Amino acid sequence: MRMTAYLDHAATTPMLPGAARVLTEHLAHPGNPSSLHGSGRAARRVVEEARETAAAALGARPSEVVWTSGGTEADNLAVKGLFWARRTQDPSRRRILVSAVEHHAVLDPAFWMAEHAGAELVLLPVDADGVVDVAALRDELEQNGAQAALLSVMWANNEVGALQPLDEVVALARRHGVPVHADAVQAVGQVPVDFAASGLDAMTVSGHKIGGPGGVGALLARRGLDLTPVLHGGGQERGVRSGTLAAPLIASFAAALDEAVRERPVYAARVGALRDRLVAGVRAAVPDAVLRGPADTDRRLPANAHFTFPGCEGDSLLYLLDSAGVEASTGSACQAGVPRPSHVLLAMGVDEDDARGALRFTLGHTSTEADVAALHAALPAVVERARAAGLAGRGSTPAVMA
Repeated sequence: MRMTAYLDHAATTPMLPGAARVLTEHLAHPGNPSSLHGSGRAARRVVEEARETAAAALGARPSEVVWTSGGTEADNLAVKGLFWARRTQDPSRRRILVSAVEHHAVLDPAFWMAEHAGAELVLLPVDADGVVDVAALRDELEQNGAQAALLSVMWANNEVGALQPLDEVVALARRHGVPVHADAVQAVGQVPVDFAASGLDAMTVSGHKIGGPGGVGALLARRGLDLTPVLHGGGQERGVRSGTLAAPLIASFAAALDEAVRERPVYAARVGALRDRLVAGVRAAVPDAVLRGPADTDRRLPANAHFTFPGCEGDSLLYLLDSAGVEASTGSACQAGVPRPSHVLLAMGVDEDDARGALRFTLGHTSTEADVAALHAALPAVVERARAAGLAGRGSTPAVMA
């Protein structure tokens, strides 16, 4: 069997052994956490103990942890729930402010609200590193802060790894009474994340990005924050999120979260050093490759390296690398059969042709020197073939960033 170098941990990362053991253990036990009999009460105890674990790991109160099916649902609840709640309190608050480099789980519901719910969408510009323009945000709030329903700026960008200046963002928004949400899906386990200290009103986390299972996540919502439900039914989570809670997934997620946060300093140092060797090797193998995102490693995620390769199509690079046993991601998305460059790179001012040649390499707890060496060995021939292919690769179906 061919050995594969997996360099796509930002899309999903293998489960931590401890989290897998917890999941397996709890899958054997029946019980709906909303049931009143013994099995139901046992499942409820699992859910609430996991809530306490998650809160402790993230600097929150247990009552502020709202379980969801993952990051996408949590982002939708934040954007839609905050907007509708604010509009109910003050109909003049119609503006949704989001950075132009947000994940589609934030951008798409924001655009949907503008099309269907009377919202006015404001896309905040970013600089060449993918970092939100704080001056532009200040100007927007000073001119239209009284009409702002919410502000969403991600903790760390999922494509180029840029860390956002959340302390400045939150401070500005607070002056105008605007609640702030951050998608912290990529940040948890890589950089320090403390919900209370951040001053955020809401924050999204996800299980499968940190070594937990897929299908589970959480929205941290500060006490007293009004959210209008997006899902309706039994009202299991504070009345704002309905649906039977999956106790095994929640317990496993909490175990992964606890370990990821506890081991973060050692993990971040190890993968950061490995990332630096990956970057150096890519630059040596392909001298004209351009590293995207902040050059200062203190301003980007330690596990992230994002490059554009001039004269190449990202999907061609992706499939050629895959054939060579190296798995990565491309910054392109394909809609209606038309390859499109990453909205993140375009917002950063990258030319469309250059943006098409993007690859993201991300590391995780199973990453090794051998994975990086495999990339370095395969890359020169892959880039040469991709450049020779020219426009031929544009008709294929690229992978989608997660």
